[in-house]
Amino acid sequence: MLTAITVTLNVIASLVMIVLVLLHSGKGGGLSDMFGGGMGASAMGSTVMERNLDRLTVVVALVWGFTVVALSLMLG
Repeated sequence: MLTAITVTLNVIASLVMIVLVLLHSGKGGGLSDMFGGGMGASAMGSTVMERNLDRLTVVVALVWGFTVVALSLMLG
């Protein structure tokens, strides 16, 4: 049962990570510009939304990494 929960959490974290990475702005701007991430980015570095998006991406990446390690320990 714990393995099923971990697999489910891993799949959800993977899907959320894909969405978050696609929201990041690249060289030419990304999907985050649609939600106000591009306004003033050239004037003051990165906006609050982009910093929060970065933080959320790091948290989801950590959750994904922990679930991968947990699954390898459970199944290995």
